[in-house]
Amino acid sequence: MAGVMIAAPKSGSGKTMITCGLLKLLDRKGWNPAPFKCGPDYIDGLFHNKVLGLESGNLDSFFEEPDHMREKISHISADRFVVAEGVMGYFDGLGGISTKGSTWEISQILELPVILVVDAKGASLSLAAQVKGFLEYVPRDEEGKEIKCANRIGGILFNRISPMIYGRVKALIEEQLHVPVIGYVPELDFLQVGSRHLGLVLPDEIDGLKGQMERLADCMEKTVDLDVLSMISGGKGEAAELNPGREHRARPGKADSDEMNCRQMWCGKSGTAPFAHGCEKNSDRQFYLGVALDEAFCFYYRDNLTALEHAGARLVYFSPLRDETIPDYLDGLLFGGGYPENYAGELAGGISMRSSVADAAGRGMPILGECGGYLYLLETLQGIDGKDYPMAGVLPGRGFRGDKKGRFGYITLSPDGTLPYILPGMEIKGHEFHYWDCECGDEEYRMTARKPVGGRSWRCMRTRGGVMAGFPHLYYPSCPGFTERFADRCIIFGRKMGHES
Repeated sequence: MAGVMIAAPKSGSGKTMITCGLLKLLDRKGWNPAPFKCGPDYIDGLFHNKVLGLESGNLDSFFEEPDHMREKISHISADRFVVAEGVMGYFDGLGGISTKGSTWEISQILELPVILVVDAKGASLSLAAQVKGFLEYVPRDEEGKEIKCANRIGGILFNRISPMIYGRVKALIEEQLHVPVIGYVPELDFLQVGSRHLGLVLPDEIDGLKGQMERLADCMEKTVDLDVLSMISGGKGEAAELNPGREHRARPGKADSDEMNCRQMWCGKSGTAPFAHGCEKNSDRQFYLGVALDEAFCFYYRDNLTALEHAGARLVYFSPLRDETIPDYLDGLLFGGGYPENYAGELAGGISMRSSVADAAGRGMPILGECGGYLYLLETLQGIDGKDYPMAGVLPGRGFRGDKKGRFGYITLSPDGTLPYILPGMEIKGHEFHYWDCECGDEEYRMTARKPVGGRSWRCMRTRGGVMAGFPHLYYPSCPGFTERFADRCIIFGRKMGHES
């Protein structure tokens, strides 16, 4: 299996667009690319998924054990070409001073060669100094000892560089630093990808994005040397012949019967579902889990959904923005993160949907809400326009925009007592990144979140009946007992309601 990691000296260097353009180009050439995103980011993976029609997954050395990541990659068939987009700067990890969780660490674990994307805007000879620093820097461990291992930077790709100066810079770097420069992307006026408080805007919010990616791939076909890329990646010049002409788009997820068919809805448009649901299900215990999926709720780790399926879940997508009510045969609900604040008015207008969610909670249905999903479960939510709107009212409190991003980054959560889905002594890993906050009493919080570096902690997560919700995005495989207990409660609820499995 061949593949590369796309890294950069810092965020904002153009990793996501370069990755998307490369995926589109490799797709055209029959390389059968398999995209991944390093770290806990959701949005970059949505670009891989939605813009290119290729399923994407996360690689995360804080959430996952090394063997789990290796196993995940090994499940990619021999004729796939892995393209993993890095996170932040190449060496940037926990606490800003560690390589733990960094692109560098993941490249070491998976033994993936790295293409370093260097933003060349406003520089020329200084680019050589920057590349030299990344080639020669040796990180240190927690005891201050140098970590002796391969650097793994196998090639350089310049972004936003003048074609007139590129040839001279390429020749200089290859002669002096002995690292191949595989190509460049000039500054392109047609690339119009905006950002906001949580990063890039979502793919469906950008007019003509697919056309932009096609044009970017057209450009890269002329300016990126795929033969050199193939040699760096382990393809040995043969990657382009892996499976020419084969149709290898991500396949839609399928429910187990037409009657229970998933909505295959992704941000309001029918078509390819965001995740392939091909994992082996637990046939002894099955339940129907409603998954909120539209523009307002679209942040899901594929590993989480896979873990739920292994526990017996049949995933049924529905849209709080468009559907009248939740499906009446569900045994549980999952509200992922997203941007409900941008659609607060529309969500408030879905009175029957809000009522059906509140009724389900009142009947004891197991419900999980993460970040944006948690905001929807509150009584009111301040929209992006500054107005307050009624929400589902499952949990008391008001969601509002805070003055700044307060709690963010990796965390490990532990319960303060026995909770519906997690017991004392158990821990689950997660991630927070949000600007919205909630007005509620401190006594409402049932778990403690701790940062992996620095010792900072805070209270979080709320429970009421079968509802468990809060701002953290949880990584379910880090606590198998959590998933199993949630599945058990869903099955018990379904039997109580007389649902057939």
